[in-house]
Amino acid sequence: MKRKIPKFQRHPKLKRVEGGWRKPRGLDNKMRKKLKGKGKMPSIGYGSPNDKKFIHPSGLIEVLVENVKNLENINPKKECIRIRKSVGKKKREEIIKKAKEIGIKILNP
Repeated sequence: MKRKIPKFQRHPKLKRVEGGWRKPRGLDNKMRKKLKGKGKMPSIGYGSPNDKKFIHPSGLIEVLVENVKNLENINPKKECIRIRKSVGKKKREEIIKKAKEIGIKILNP
């Protein structure tokens, strides 16, 4: 069963103020004091379990690759690769070619 994570809203809920979460910092702020009915605050309890972190939606673990040699240690059944953005065109083509031979999924070909 999936846990439903609340949509954290800024306090006070003003229509003229848009944007994401800001931590309430006022001395008497009810939300900062975590009073009942005053809205939820992000906390460590809403984090995902450790075994589910850093996993691509495809179910594979992402691995950053910057050269062809890095492909040797990758398990195609459990891991997929993301080519580092600093890699140039020539080396990128070599990595893609080698990954297709091995059967590794590439997230940014």
